[in-house]
Amino acid sequence: MKAKDFDQAFENGGDITGELDLTRARRPELEQKRVNVDFPVWMIHQLDREARRLGVTRQSVIKMWLAERLKEAA
Repeated sequence: MKAKDFDQAFENGGDITGELDLTRARRPELEQKRVNVDFPVWMIHQLDREARRLGVTRQSVIKMWLAERLKEAA
């Protein structure tokens, strides 16, 4: 598909996803990077309790709380 046709299809609200190569697509600043953090046992217990209360994983609780705190600090 030529760029002109692609642009026109996009502008007309057409589905252009079939024309894209998404195998190398990236989400800047949203890619995952593994880190290791050591927590005292009492923190783990409280995190697990909160995770059960919310019905999510411990990792999700940590991510949510960190995201909230970082947004407040910004």
